[in-house]
Amino acid sequence: MARIGIIGSEGRMGQALARAIEAAGHENAGGVDKGADVASLADRSDALVDFSAPAALEGNLHAAVGAGIPILVGTTGLEERHHAAIDSAALAIPVLQTGNTSLGVTLLAHLVREAAARLSDEWDIEIVEMHHRMKVDAPSGTALLLGEAAAAGREIDLSAHSERGRDGHTGARAPGAIGFAALRGGTVAGEHSVILAGEHERLTLSHSAEDRMIFAHGAVRGAAWLIGRPVGRYTMPQVLGL
Repeated sequence: MARIGIIGSEGRMGQALARAIEAAGHENAGGVDKGADVASLADRSDALVDFSAPAALEGNLHAAVGAGIPILVGTTGLEERHHAAIDSAALAIPVLQTGNTSLGVTLLAHLVREAAARLSDEWDIEIVEMHHRMKVDAPSGTALLLGEAAAAGREIDLSAHSERGRDGHTGARAPGAIGFAALRGGTVAGEHSVILAGEHERLTLSHSAEDRMIFAHGAVRGAAWLIGRPVGRYTMPQVLGL
């Protein structure tokens, strides 16, 4: 049984994590939210799960490093400086950062990478995602994760080959580009499709999230898996042995 602390405990994911920790037979070490003492939570935890906000990430990493415990970062909307902070923390503790903790999405990303690697760049790749009306970042962390998987399969840099927010007279699609489209509305937990469009045929790989608990269960599994691991930066595919 592991003692797992929740950063961002009052949010929807935080509440789901509390239920998932109990369901998995672990101990809820408690939770904190904006302005609370993360260091105190870290001191009484075996691992932390962070679904708070990008602005709080560096402080949360500092608390985990100070306590010498692993942390799973599920916060989305991260920028280059956040990833640099994660890289730095991973020199001292085990850190798992992911745009999606769903085990199904983890496997989907693996399949997308395999498909992109085996199909030539004559197959156009488009990623379509839809989330609830309250989501504040786009494309979603999951869409970017899938885009990175496709780019890795093609052995290209996603930032140099992505197309987003098409509007007006944009001209023809750039060869080899990975396109993103974000839809928002209702209470959709998460819908993601990766479309590989070739000449006269299309391959679509999709995942539908029907309940937020799938992310909570995956995060708890990932956090527990981190405990006892060597120092370093980890990913969800490693949790599944991919």
